[in-house]
Amino acid sequence: MTQKGAERAEELRALIRRHDYLYYVKDNPEIADAAYDKLLRELMALEEQYSELATADSPTQRVGGKVQSAFGEVRHLAPMLSLESLMSADELREFVKRVEKGLEGETIEYMVEPKFDGLSVELVYESGQFQRGSTRGDGAIGENVTENLKTIRSLPLRLYAEIREVPSLLAVRAEAIMRLGQFERLNRRMTELGKEPFANARNAAAGSLRQLDTSATASRPLDLFVYDIMHVEGVELSSQSEVLAALADWGFRVDKLAKLCKSVDEVVTYHDELENRRDELDYELDGAVVKVNRHDQQTELGARSRTPRWAVAFKFKPRQEVTEVMNIAVQVGRTGKLTPVALLRPVDVSGVTVSRATLHNQDEVLRKDVRVGDRVRIQRAGDVIPEVVEVLPEGRKKGAKPFRMPEHCPVDDSPVVEKGANHYCTGGWGCRAQQTGRIQHFASRGAMEIEFLGEKTVAQLVERGLVEDLADFYKLGKEDLLELEGFADKSAENLIDAIEKSKHAELDRFIYALGIPNVGRHVARVLATHFGALEPLMQASVEELVAVHEIGDEVAQGLVEYFQVARNREVIERMTASGLVLAWAQSSVERTLEGKKIVFTGTLVELQRDEAKRLVEERGGRVTSSVSKNTSFVVVGEKAGSKADKAKELGVEVLTEKEFLALIS
Repeated sequence: MTQKGAERAEELRALIRRHDYLYYVKDNPEIADAAYDKLLRELMALEEQYSELATADSPTQRVGGKVQSAFGEVRHLAPMLSLESLMSADELREFVKRVEKGLEGETIEYMVEPKFDGLSVELVYESGQFQRGSTRGDGAIGENVTENLKTIRSLPLRLYAEIREVPSLLAVRAEAIMRLGQFERLNRRMTELGKEPFANARNAAAGSLRQLDTSATASRPLDLFVYDIMHVEGVELSSQSEVLAALADWGFRVDKLAKLCKSVDEVVTYHDELENRRDELDYELDGAVVKVNRHDQQTELGARSRTPRWAVAFKFKPRQEVTEVMNIAVQVGRTGKLTPVALLRPVDVSGVTVSRATLHNQDEVLRKDVRVGDRVRIQRAGDVIPEVVEVLPEGRKKGAKPFRMPEHCPVDDSPVVEKGANHYCTGGWGCRAQQTGRIQHFASRGAMEIEFLGEKTVAQLVERGLVEDLADFYKLGKEDLLELEGFADKSAENLIDAIEKSKHAELDRFIYALGIPNVGRHVARVLATHFGALEPLMQASVEELVAVHEIGDEVAQGLVEYFQVARNREVIERMTASGLVLAWAQSSVERTLEGKKIVFTGTLVELQRDEAKRLVEERGGRVTSSVSKNTSFVVVGEKAGSKADKAKELGVEVLTEKEFLALIS
């Protein structure tokens, strides 16, 4: 390799990055596509001739081709919070009142941004280079889709550094979308190939990004809009308007429809303008995100466990159509909950054929007075889940009877009991619907993750009586599987190996896998961290559970009721007897940081940032990104920024990295 070749390769990378910035950020390309392609081909030829010239952030690395066996898990640098959804201007005004009360006497501005209907992802950059990307997952942990994200042309593999300084560490939040014209072309191609088309552009984006073969993702026309900074080091930004400007300067595609508003009336007016324009755009929006603009005000307002108090999603009115209720069926979920479902004459709603719509519960059916034969107006709630909005009374047929929830389960004929607004089958494991649903959940992603065990296989196992509860998995043999449709020697061996592998599981995954009502992945992790083993959790009283941070009355009561059922305890005992071993690495760590809020700033020498966060959480603390009067202490590394100064101003204790390590040792 000659020095001239290396210099030309670097020159080409810089040129391509600049043209990417002009095309994706400024919408002002200076060269034609053919000229751009010529630069890219020249760079590819150089890197093929001299392999040592290829860098991880080279534009040539987008083409895909890697086949992954599975997606690993990634803990986000900061929680990817959900947003409270508002459906009316009155609800927005209530939100603004709460904000004004929390920031009494202060001038407040609101950044209003389009709410994309796509797949939310985290992108992490170190020293300006793209390191990894992951899906939102449960908000704390997502799937690693780095290689697939690299194939998206609008994602900068290296941040643009010509306008402003690049941060040493940056985590941003983005939305992966598929533009509507591209979505229609993709579906047409899939139909021509005899494949099932996607229901909507959001599903197409999510399905494309989760392909194990990166070349499949590369062949799909995905795009990215970046709209928030989750974590940053080395750069200080004081508002969301500054964030959006910085993101654009660094080469990210930022939607130009974002607008800074000075009053609630201005927010409502702009929301309505966006709603009126939604059908003109070539990508899906389902609302506007309204954020308090200044970061210090965001910090002062704080967050709930799942949603910030300084931002909301102000949704658009869902698209609606009229059709007929052909029947009302009752579904039984894995928890035994009965849900009435309207079976509809198929109708197209925003490009999706809808033939079923949820009616939620009996109270909802009676409130809307939905009857078989009625003409009803339906919508896709959040433009995704179909629901009945109202009955059109002029279309009602004579003799139409009011709906009543059945007194016995439609699946196993067990008595139905009413709990609050909902009805439940009392059949438990004896109810085929609950049985199948619980088994599918037990084996699912985030739970025991038993590979090669799909819904059809579970259905066959249950139908043949081979699996009647969770413990039966661990007595299955290869000969049992060979009786099932679709299984041969190798596939049977693979599933048996996967079941055997699941015998060694982390405690939080197992707790989640049990399918206890209201116990999701985050709550399961909280419980595992607090109790450290399954037996203490099984013995805990409601009072002991409620004393655990983030565990409320409803969750506590559900846990106690679950473990009081003799069948549930017996199933767990049988799994243990079959060799189930539950591990929890954090169980022996003393919780010396219980309830403390800790901020890290600057570059750490001894620890990676993820490792520092894990050490804090293991000891009962929480890592936050902003310094406030509620911060317990700030840990400063090299090149610490203004967070250290703010800590001193507020009288918050400041520790060096060595002092922090000594504290937790």
